[in-house]
Amino acid sequence: MIDLGVSKIALIGAVALIVIGPEKLPRVARTVGTLLGKAQRYVADVKSEVNRSMELDELKKMKETVEGAARDVENSIQTNASDFEKSWSEAIGDSSSGALPGMEIFPEYKHPKKKWRLKTGATPQWYKARSGTRTKAQSGAARVARFRPRPGARFGDNG
Repeated sequence: MIDLGVSKIALIGAVALIVIGPEKLPRVARTVGTLLGKAQRYVADVKSEVNRSMELDELKKMKETVEGAARDVENSIQTNASDFEKSWSEAIGDSSSGALPGMEIFPEYKHPKKKWRLKTGATPQWYKARSGTRTKAQSGAARVARFRPRPGARFGDNG
């Protein structure tokens, strides 16, 4: 790398002052600064892109290892399941009902009150009428028509 100390930078500045001149030196320095900034940003972008691609490669390798492990687990489960099915069919024997020998089969349990939550949660009509709860759905247009003032009636007229 280039080793720039304070003395070398001062020497470069003095030569630039003599060659370029004091009038153009600030503009040239500004241009050189912007170019160096752009170069640094470009190098940083390239570094980040390289790091991203390396991480992507690592993630791909990790994904492949996880998929391979998942396939191995799936295969072992399938082989164990087939072994279990064989042993289960041997244990059941020729029983066509699917139950183990010596066991009774009971019907599925059904709750006697199928819709008890719905029935206990219903609000009586007399309570809805007393509290002013709407019991029938009404469209917006029907509601406007219902409460529209009568023709010829003025605001404040009672009759």
